[in-house]
Amino acid sequence: MCGGAVNANSEYDYRDIIGRSFGNFVVVRELGRGAMGAVFAGYQKSLKRQVAIKLLPKELAAGDLARMQFRDEAETVAVLDHPHIITIFDSGEDDEFFYQVMQMVDGPDLGELLLRLRRHPVPSRRRLPLNHAIRLTREILDGLEFAHEQGVVHQDLKPANILIDDRQGRALVADFGIAKTKHIEFFARGLVVGTPNYLAPEQAAARETDRRTDIYAMGVILFELLAGFLPVRDEPGREALLRKVRDPASFFTRRPCECNPDIDEGMEGIILKATDTDPARRFLSARAFSLALERWMTAYTAQAMQ
Repeated sequence: MCGGAVNANSEYDYRDIIGRSFGNFVVVRELGRGAMGAVFAGYQKSLKRQVAIKLLPKELAAGDLARMQFRDEAETVAVLDHPHIITIFDSGEDDEFFYQVMQMVDGPDLGELLLRLRRHPVPSRRRLPLNHAIRLTREILDGLEFAHEQGVVHQDLKPANILIDDRQGRALVADFGIAKTKHIEFFARGLVVGTPNYLAPEQAAARETDRRTDIYAMGVILFELLAGFLPVRDEPGREALLRKVRDPASFFTRRPCECNPDIDEGMEGIILKATDTDPARRFLSARAFSLALERWMTAYTAQAMQ
């Protein structure tokens, strides 16, 4: 759905935006680009603080869907006041752009952190320490549980949409651009967007999604954090998507315990339950997923102390 928009956005000339004001906020420098515009470091003049400003050029958002997604993301996140969900400060538009102003997170996204780890010269240091990975996962699940209680399903969870605050070391869920709420259901229209590796089979098939769709994505992320990589085939996105629909049980090429000796039977069971191809067999909530990790960590720590 977003391929053309992504290409157009990657070629868009944002140079004249630097120094421009949107209300009380000034654009300082570009941070990155995605399917829904570009994100810039900015400055809030009244409170003298750094912010992040997401801009979507109106000429790249000719369709009603793109405009709706950008607007609805701001409205969705504005009501999700939680320490592990990115904070939206303001949103609006002028003659040329839609904009969102949000909390500036000083640190990498989880995808960047994983990539950095994979390049470490020492093989044993190419993945997060087990307790660190579980802490981050439980923080994300805490934010998701809150969102789910508010009737919001993220639908696009992946490492690139998890920000890590270097100052406090906490994880924050970002990019609710295709979130499903009580009032908005993009996938009910038969649209499939997202990254195939993290899409639940029902989402890949454009079927009904709910909180268990996010739980699947978090199971994949946990798998990746503990293994240091995802054991999947090197195939084009379309083929990966079709595999998720036609033969989802074959998507992973290795079991979790085959990727890291620290993944024991109990942890493998948690990962496999979260990523079950049948939503009915997954954890019923993010809280239940988190509690399973807490119980496992308690038992693991006790065993290590013996």
